Amino acid sequence: MPLRRPLLAAALLAAWVAPVAAEPGVEAMIGHRAAYQLTLDRVRENSDIARAEGAMLYEVVDACDGWATRQRFQLTITDRDGTEVETTSDYSTYETKDGRNIRFSLTQTSQGAVSQRISGEAEVTPEGGTVRYVDPEAKQVALPPGTLLPMLHTIRTLAASRTGQRLLVVPLFDGTSADGAQDTTSVLQAWQTPQANERFPALASLGSARMRIAFFDRTPGSNAGGASAPDYEVGLRYYENGIADELKMEFGDFSVNGRMRELALLPNPC
Repeated sequence: MPLRRPLLAAALLAAWVAPVAAEPGVEAMIGHRAAYQLTLDRVRENSDIARAEGAMLYEVVDACDGWATRQRFQLTITDRDGTEVETTSDYSTYETKDGRNIRFSLTQTSQGAVSQRISGEAEVTPEGGTVRYVDPEAKQVALPPGTLLPMLHTIRTLAASRTGQRLLVVPLFDGTSADGAQDTTSVLQAWQTPQANERFPALASLGSARMRIAFFDRTPGSNAGGASAPDYEVGLRYYENGIADELKMEFGDFSVNGRMRELALLPNPC
């Protein structure tokens, strides 16, 4: 589950036609549909936020040559005067299993009005690659060398945790920014062996890893995961098949906990 900032479009995107070579480790990922309850975790001192609650639905479908994902997010924030503001997002991608191509679409709303649209496609190459945006405007943006796409980033972080690696610093492009890739720093905890799971027995036989991923806006000449404050952070527990049952999203003034309430495994059509 390539959980990014919760911007995370109207429908699953069509599959690519040409066959591709799969990234090692991709076979462990599984199609699934998960529903999460979002609740307020903490607020920064002097913040006006009194309450935050919502829901997130995430689906990933194994399309044989790639992964089709859709993430729908809704959050209502209430201030100390009782004023409510609802934000939603509908985000979808199609990423080839070799991690070289992605199509993406994102629509955000605030109080029912569209506040942002981002869409286009990107190709990753050894030299970096290129994003070709359609929305919010037609333009091309170069990707830095070493850029990972979201599903491949999930696979790489899980593989790194299993081998005892504690840090993964790479550029990441997921289609939620109109400015190309962001730098990311993933702090990985020790790999956990399978544990009993009464709520979701399908996960009981699987290992897992907790990690914290920080996203940094890129600036000319910057290094990945530089010393500046992150633009956004997410902490989560991934199981070895790409399912995340717990997450925490840091927005600066406040943070939100996400707890998986429903899980359905999707059959492999390949």
